[in-house]
Amino acid sequence: MTSPRQTVHILFVGLLVMVAVMVASGFSEKASGNPVVVIKTSMGDITVELFKNKAPKSVENFLAYAESGYYNGTIFHRVIKGFMIQGGGFTPDMNRKPTKPPIQNEANNGLRNTRGALAMARTSDINSATSQFFINTVDNTGLDFKGTTPDAYGYAVLGKVIAGMDVVDKIEKTPTGTKGSMRDVPVQPVVIESVKLK
Repeated sequence: MTSPRQTVHILFVGLLVMVAVMVASGFSEKASGNPVVVIKTSMGDITVELFKNKAPKSVENFLAYAESGYYNGTIFHRVIKGFMIQGGGFTPDMNRKPTKPPIQNEANNGLRNTRGALAMARTSDINSATSQFFINTVDNTGLDFKGTTPDAYGYAVLGKVIAGMDVVDKIEKTPTGTKGSMRDVPVQPVVIESVKLK
């Protein structure tokens, strides 16, 4: 038979274990009210949590494109095995869609380009990201913020795949070739059918 003090101790330990499990499962991030989007593709669905507090400008920009229907019918136009899959700017016939003005780079937000991280694509200009994004298929530490010079600034992570990483892996394995001046283009178009808030 346990004493009242032992009962309280057991309950306290149980509570600590429950909190630890919830944190480990990502409960703390879900409770933060972060938006979650579903990227519906011709090869399956990818569910992404967006970190609005860490990358507010990038998340606002991404959601604006998504909610306007901009991504509907675009493709993953750059797929490199052991690196990433990139999309959100071209139609299946490789026409580039017009975009809004570029946004400020938020790579210096503490988020890393780890496997499953969603980041903003850009040119060599630090603040050139518009609509295009990529999903890391491996840990790409070389893309992380390391300094304020153009070569070291890195690519801004704004989210993380929380379901459908198997779809990302399937897209990564799709055969690619050259179309016009662009390399690493899937031979069979991988279409982004929609990007919607869950």
